[in-house]
Amino acid sequence: MKIYSTRHGETLWNFENRILGRTDIGLTERGIKQAEELAEKAAEKNDIDIIISSPLMRAKQTAKIVAEKLNLTFTTDDRLMEWDYGEFEGLERYTDGFYDNKREFAVKMKKGGESLLQLAHRVYSALDEIIVNYHDKNVLIVSHGGVCRVIETYFNDMTTEEYSGWFMGNCQLLEYNVRKSSAEV
Repeated sequence: MKIYSTRHGETLWNFENRILGRTDIGLTERGIKQAEELAEKAAEKNDIDIIISSPLMRAKQTAKIVAEKLNLTFTTDDRLMEWDYGEFEGLERYTDGFYDNKREFAVKMKKGGESLLQLAHRVYSALDEIIVNYHDKNVLIVSHGGVCRVIETYFNDMTTEEYSGWFMGNCQLLEYNVRKSSAEV
């Protein structure tokens, strides 16, 4: 089994370097082109059986473009939504306190946001279920930068420094091979 992971195409807030978590906005023209390029890469792989997307518009738009190219449909899973950044949502990415808050794994983002542990719990539970339910398929997950970072930790150990500096580009495509023993959870 392979799990492919990708981040949605560019949004206006990505372009403006604003913190984008749960705000539901669509892709820019550039984001649509990125999704079309991703669809070409996915078609070249010629082995994707299932597409599962975050329910947020930017991820669904990306998934739809890929699904149409591959003649597949896609489903959504709420556990793949982006990190809830609380009061940091919409602010400039380098806002005081944001980077520090992201490094405090057990501390919720201010005013109603999630902690990294909460994010990891929901993403890991989605991955566990995907591996059990689709152990004989190859799955493309279309999600968000924060979710992709957690997916990376599911398959590869990372120090806090490595985790903090890890970045997933828009429509970048990563491949993870799932060992048979992982599917027998």
